[in-house]
Parts: sequence; C-alpha cells; structure tokens
Amino acid sequence: MELSDLQTFASVARAGGITRAAEELNTVQSNVTQRVKALEAEIGTALFERHSRGMTLTGAGKRLLPYAQKMAALSREAVLAARDDGEPKGPLAIGSMETTAAVRLPPLLADFHRRFPAVRLSLRTATTADLVASVLEGSLDGAFVAGPIAHADLIATSAFREELVLVSAKRWASLAELRAGTPESGPTALVFRTGCTYRQRLEQVFVEFGWPSAARFELGTLDGMIGCVAADMGVTLLPRAVVERNAMNGNVSMHVLSLAHARAETLFIQRGAGHQTSALSGFVSCLKKEDDVIAA
Repeated sequence: MELSDLQTFASVARAGGITRAAEELNTVQSNVTQRVKALEAEIGTALFERHSRGMTLTGAGKRLLPYAQKMAALSREAVLAARDDGEPKGPLAIGSMETTAAVRLPPLLADFHRRFPAVRLSLRTATTADLVASVLEGSLDGAFVAGPIAHADLIATSAFREELVLVSAKRWASLAELRAGTPESGPTALVFRTGCTYRQRLEQVFVEFGWPSAARFELGTLDGMIGCVAADMGVTLLPRAVVERNAMNGNVSMHVLSLAHARAETLFIQRGAGHQTSALSGFVSCLKKEDDVIAA
C-alpha cells in the first residue's frame, strides 16, 4: 500500500471530490483518479460513492480514513523529527479561519517572524471542519479553529475570545426593525461554505427567530461577505472585532445577541501525539506570550 495513495485518498475525502483534491495537491485530476482507483483495487472494495454533487465515503472508506490520516501525519512527523536539531527553522504550516487570519493573526505572525526568521511559515485559511481534518492528517502543523473541539488526538489551547454579532445593512437600526421588515421566512443568510462554525451558529439564531426556512447564499471571502451585507442582500454572523476593523464597517449595523449565541472561543489545535518540532514550539511560545492581549 503506497503512502502517496493514502494521502491522496484522504485529500479526496476532505475535499469531497477529485477536482478540489487535485487543486489542494497541486496535481492533475487524472493522477488523483488513478491513485484512488489503485487503492480501491488493492483493498478490493469501493472507498467512495460517486454522484453528481461529488464523492462521499463508503463504509469501507470511513473505516480507512482515520488510518490514512494517522499514517500521513506520522510520515511527515518522521521527516521533520529527523531534520530537527532544536533550532526553529524549516517549514511550518498553520491554518486559520479567515476571520481570525484577517484581524487577530497579523501581530502574532509578525512577532513570530521577528523571533524565528529561519522558519518558512505558510498560512492557509479554511473552515473549522477542514482545518481539524488537515491537522489530524498532518498537512497542517496547527490551526486556529472555532471551539469547542473535543478530540482524543488533538490538544486545544484557548487563543482568542470573540463576541459574535448579527450584521445587517445600515438601514436596519435594530433587531426589532429587521424582524418586522423582512418576510416571514426571514432575510437571506450570507454564509461561508458548510463546515464553518459561524454558519452553524447563524442557523441556530435563525431557528430561534423563527426563520428556519430562510434562504442561504454562500460566499468565499470576508470582504465579499460584508460587502453583500452592506448592499442589503442579507445578514451574517461575524466577530465584532472583524466587522469593526473592516473598511465597510460604516455601511452595516451590528446587533447584539444573547450570550448563548454571542460567546465564541477560538482555539489553537495541534496533534497530541508525535514529535513537536522546534518551529511549532516557537510558534506556541509566541501564542502564550501574547495570551494577556489576545484572550481579552
């Protein structure tokens, strides 16, 4: 069984299809397809169900996935451990939610770069669900995700505390006006793709407000999200700090929610087992150094 086949299999499982997996792996679709078919032939059963919306794991695929993730992570850790002489250097792959990357991370990343210039840091943004999967399979060394996270193979450290607010166009001065001035089904929910924790929170808010059947519209960027809100296309749920620091904050209204919906904690997760590289240890030390500031 080839490790590269298992890594490709895990990427397809996470991406939900050949095209997106090929983009993540920086290869052609035919190569991804060939590796998946080779793995299925070796195991003797289908690992994916193919349909018009993409690919989903079969029962066999679901059973194989955690082993594929662990083997991929162990392979990467072995290489890094062999190269690690105690001096922070080399590659370090960190993931983050886009909202956190936009507002919270620049000072932390700048401090890390000043202290450890020999580390080649890369940052990838994605949803919490994708980030958790990437850390587990080893393609990311650590990631900033929305809590709570409870997984036996992960260590989670509190990084930031956020207040989530409902964001609408400027003309809606209050939640009462918004609720009175929209159809019974409610306003359109502007969301990131499935796997985003803030999307799940917004859907919970909509259920509480009596809008479970409201339309959803997916957007891929933070600026696009706030821009569409400002144009009164719909509403979204975001950390207050993200909205306040956006260039379009004067064109939107922020509405306070109950504590149950407003409280949000951002966690830094990393694998609990295996070798922690000097580069990752250095990054964690920067995170702890900023704790009094970022946890406020």
